[in-house]
Amino acid sequence: MDPWTPDPAENRSWADTGYESENSADPDAEYDTAYEWRNPPRSDPGRGWQDPPTSDTERGRQDAPRPARRHRGRRSWKFITLVTTVAVVVVVGVTATIVSVVAPGKKSHPVVGFVPTGSTPEQNGEQITTAFLTAWGAGNFGLAASYTDSPRAAGAALAAYREGLHLRTLSGSPIGATALTGSAPPTGSAPAETASTPRVKVTIAVNALVAAPASTGAISGTWGYHSSLVAYQKPDSPAWSIAWAPDDLAPNLTAATHLAAVPVAPKATSVLDASGTSITSYQDPGLNTIAGVLKTSPPKDLGQPGLAVEIQSADGTPVKGSQAAISAPVDGTLTTTISAKAEQAARSAVAEHPQSSLVAVQPSTGQILAIANNSGFNDFALTAAVAPGSTGKIISAAALISQGVLTASTPVACPAVYTVQGISYHNDKDESEPASTPMSYNFAQSCNNAFSQWWEHESGGRLASVAKEYFGLNQPWDIGLGTPATYYNQPATASGSELAQNMFGQGHVTASPLAMASVAATVANGTFKQPVLLPGATQVAATPLPANVDSQLKTMMRAVVTEGTAAGLGFGPTVYAKTGTSDVDNQEQPNSWFVAFDPAKDIAVACLVLNAGYGAEFAAPEVQHFLSNY
Repeated sequence: MDPWTPDPAENRSWADTGYESENSADPDAEYDTAYEWRNPPRSDPGRGWQDPPTSDTERGRQDAPRPARRHRGRRSWKFITLVTTVAVVVVVGVTATIVSVVAPGKKSHPVVGFVPTGSTPEQNGEQITTAFLTAWGAGNFGLAASYTDSPRAAGAALAAYREGLHLRTLSGSPIGATALTGSAPPTGSAPAETASTPRVKVTIAVNALVAAPASTGAISGTWGYHSSLVAYQKPDSPAWSIAWAPDDLAPNLTAATHLAAVPVAPKATSVLDASGTSITSYQDPGLNTIAGVLKTSPPKDLGQPGLAVEIQSADGTPVKGSQAAISAPVDGTLTTTISAKAEQAARSAVAEHPQSSLVAVQPSTGQILAIANNSGFNDFALTAAVAPGSTGKIISAAALISQGVLTASTPVACPAVYTVQGISYHNDKDESEPASTPMSYNFAQSCNNAFSQWWEHESGGRLASVAKEYFGLNQPWDIGLGTPATYYNQPATASGSELAQNMFGQGHVTASPLAMASVAATVANGTFKQPVLLPGATQVAATPLPANVDSQLKTMMRAVVTEGTAAGLGFGPTVYAKTGTSDVDNQEQPNSWFVAFDPAKDIAVACLVLNAGYGAEFAAPEVQHFLSNY
């Protein structure tokens, strides 16, 4: 049997081992482990006592003779005899003796325990310590625990040691013993030191092959350490015992703590862009934050984890300062998807206005090519949660077309005012479009009420469903930072006037530049590719846009550049875009948005300028600056 496989025999109650509680109410309990005198059976009047069993090896305890069946009859003292029975058990070269003596007129008083054969207390202490360590190393926790004066507590602690450290092998040996004199006993169970009951402090050296939990991979190593325990001679007996204390197994352990082997994650020595330049060299607050996160919490496949042993409280909280290193982690260099060319162009673009941020994504892969902020220490490129304004109409148009409500060429009126549930929505500058206006032109001119009027078709969470189904939004993404985050939120419960606002990107819908760059990239590619900052990172999937829906969205976004709000801003013939202007209560100016993609360069971009003005006046020029320099 594998020495670390629990022996079924160890699961027996302590009563099964032949030992009785010291507090037993039975006045004869102390004799139950001895060879008792008995009245001879009537069928065999010649027998005066019952022989002990010839073997007890299967019980896992060398010191406990199997008790004779309890007999409550009156004991006979007709024959007065002195009988001495000696059982010799050899453990790792140490002799332990069980002696039973019957004196005239008295019952037998056995010596139950480990009886060493050393010539000094120090040698005796080392002998019982050797027996304890040998049994522990063999995985025989029941036997090891029996050498202590608290077998239950010791057995539980040995099992917890094995479980917490995922113990594979263990060896140990005493390396020195010192007699204790003139001091109080270490535990309440150990007697004070006298000439007849010496106590010895034994220092031990332990080598334990430990491993991290299986879920973290095959990480193992040898933990070598020193500890100590106290052995003592029992009063009025040649037998010795170990004074049990939790720190017998390892220093600083208590009854309320346990040991655990834990992996130690490697760190990223540096975080680089795709060309090998540190991303902190760009001095962007967003990239600086990302570098800090990745250095302390790199992905699992970076470098090689190390291993440590630590003391933990009952709930698994590490005890401060208790960690002992077994093997050091191997750190590594981390390369991100940031493009030096794209990052430089983005940093130059956001310099045009304060409180601006920009994200560039590669539509074909989802790789984040640039993150730039010009807003002090704020990382609005990833963390902004503001209404996307009319850039959100890309999702609304996708919902209306995919559900068959209309097409890009469907004539749709855009009234100057639209009222729902008593709330009236006005187009900017009270503009309007006649009923003969194609939906694509309304989209290009960003006329809000051409969208708000369709809210009933998107009730019941349908608009939010499209955002998730086709654009991968409304759910957490892990872009490579180890902590998933939601960069866009479209309330599925919106209805009535609230949903009417959502149709043109206002109300309680919120987005970040990262999310809106991804929306543009999804139209460019026809299929959502979750933005990622680390090559090979796991990406959330979504349903590809139906080909006819994607084609019509491209038509509408191209019209923004040719005849809409972005016309005449210098965008090239391969650029598709959408402006956005989002009013904010109690804010002096609206937030300015602009999203675009250029399939010729395989790039999509979103820009947000807070508290600025129209999207075409602030965010659009920054995007044009970026694209012309990329």
